[in-house]
Amino acid sequence: MEEPSSEKVSINNAADITVIAGYFLMVISVGVWSMLRTNRGTVGGYFLAGRSMAWWSVGASLFASNIGSGHFVGLAGTGAAGGIAVGGFEWNALFIVLLLGWLFVPVYLTAGVITMPQYLKKRFGGTRISLYLSVISLFLYIFTKISVDMFSGAVFIQQALGWNIYVSVIALLLITALYTVTGGLAALMYTDTFQTFVIIAGAFILTGFSFAEIGGYSALLAKYSSAMPSNFSSLDTQRYNISTQCYTPRQDAFSLLRDPTVGDLPWPGVVFGMTIGGIWYWCSDQVIVQRCLAARSLTHVKAGCIVCGYLKLLPMFLMVFPGMISRILYPDDVGCVVPEICKKVCGTEVGCSNIAYPKLVVSVMPSGLRGLMLAVMLAALMSSLASIFNSSSTLFTMDIWTRIRPQATERELIVVGRVWVLCIVAISICWIPIVQAAQSGQLFDYIQSVSSYLSPPIASVFLLAVFVKRVNETGAFWGLIGGLAMGLCRMLPEFWFGTGSCIFPSQCPFLVCGIHYLHFAIILFSCTSVLVLLVSFCTEPIEDKHLHRLVFSLRHSKEERKDLDWEQEERARRARQEAKEKMREKANVVTEAEHDKKSGLCHLVGGFCGLNGDLQAQDEEAAEDSEPQMPDISEEPVWKNTVDSNALVMMAVAVFMWGYFA
Repeated sequence: MEEPSSEKVSINNAADITVIAGYFLMVISVGVWSMLRTNRGTVGGYFLAGRSMAWWSVGASLFASNIGSGHFVGLAGTGAAGGIAVGGFEWNALFIVLLLGWLFVPVYLTAGVITMPQYLKKRFGGTRISLYLSVISLFLYIFTKISVDMFSGAVFIQQALGWNIYVSVIALLLITALYTVTGGLAALMYTDTFQTFVIIAGAFILTGFSFAEIGGYSALLAKYSSAMPSNFSSLDTQRYNISTQCYTPRQDAFSLLRDPTVGDLPWPGVVFGMTIGGIWYWCSDQVIVQRCLAARSLTHVKAGCIVCGYLKLLPMFLMVFPGMISRILYPDDVGCVVPEICKKVCGTEVGCSNIAYPKLVVSVMPSGLRGLMLAVMLAALMSSLASIFNSSSTLFTMDIWTRIRPQATERELIVVGRVWVLCIVAISICWIPIVQAAQSGQLFDYIQSVSSYLSPPIASVFLLAVFVKRVNETGAFWGLIGGLAMGLCRMLPEFWFGTGSCIFPSQCPFLVCGIHYLHFAIILFSCTSVLVLLVSFCTEPIEDKHLHRLVFSLRHSKEERKDLDWEQEERARRARQEAKEKMREKANVVTEAEHDKKSGLCHLVGGFCGLNGDLQAQDEEAAEDSEPQMPDISEEPVWKNTVDSNALVMMAVAVFMWGYFA
């Protein structure tokens, strides 16, 4: 990859380095503090933070898990290229998080599950649906979320520091993995809360400097339409020609809802297609739901969702607008259109809008604050990666490893979860060359489209599983398989032909790639839903005795539920019990003297990872945790009314914002 020849402003002064070092010291301190005060020796303690998190921590953690460095680089870049419509992805979430807190989480809590595949296993029985979801979720985590965040972080570090990308990203991955492996979900959620404040504070400061630089919001409205590069003539007329639409800002740049046929984000896709992707991401994705399941009570879940919703108002002002300002200030760099010039500016021919945010940071911010903004980007990158590491280790441990080794003890599950995090780090590091090769910025564009090709079937099955009792395992399974086949028929040709650019259009046939990906999501969701319902109504229904507290209409049921997966659970429980008894026998054979000989290093490592202490006491605590209890989703009337009224206020704010910018 060629190094950009444009001038670099390196962060190498004492003020910036002091700020970055201080930031890392604080993050590690918060992680160690939360590590020492929480119980990480049981599955509930490590993966669900002992279900003890308060509403403010849940809300901040939801926001921090969602906002990665991909948002800073990607939202600002797309804002620079096409205006405010990309902010619709953020504002759409204001309504979806309310669905999560009020409709989905009550069912997940009463079902008594830790992972989303676990819910489907209880709801439908069998193992094929939960296995499908576990595998496809891990695939999406490793090859879309992690790769996009690393790509974005690499773009920023390269612009700001000029460091070797491998050294920077590997160091970040290792620090992130360290506090994920040692601390579990509680350490993650406390560091997330701390980093949310860092992210918001830093972004506010940059937004203030940016608006001051161009003269305020009215200047943004006036100047954006004329933010064009000075050079837009083809240097190789045999190979390509440049039309005016390739370098002229869009006429509808300040509209959220755009033309349904020629708009880059057509309004039917924005209103309905984004909602489908949002239901998958916010209501059925392990990373997000796991944070809600860790809350103290349902009221804390709802209040956390409201906090997250209010925070989601900010990215439009803190990321999209600064991206547009960056194009006004640096039209020849951010708005470059001639492939040869773009290659010099940012190392890729298809455009340099991705450098909009990093360019603003290194050019507008003074010393010290520039270091703060790098800390913000590192916070976003680490927070997002750490969330994915923890959630994917939960998925692998609880849904795949327990299938391989049903007799696995509590201790073994926690160790396997931590080893899996290290495996993901290794895979991520191996993925860096591919991320670097995809410097065209298409990787970030792919993230929304790939989600639109793979997630609508999952969203459909979860929505129907929670709200339609008549849906059964056969219908859900064939709906998922049919939806996957249909999604791959669109995704694979697009990968093969590429998405193209304004100057070099894609050669993919219109019949296959011509439908906008958000419109395709609507079609795919509808087809999957019809298939699920059709097959379900043609096959045997599931009896109510298997559905108590697993569907929304029966969430308050007090009757005993006979789980469809009870035989598997019973076999696994017996196997674990036998394994524990064998371990106890072995432990009894070991004399006190031999115990004392255990090396200090072993004690240190065990204590760091929360694995020391009396094994018997840990196992007894785990046994107590596994006693079946009737889940409580009751709420105090005062607090219930408080969160409900706050939800209405937030919806009113969201409707006003959509109406004002539509």
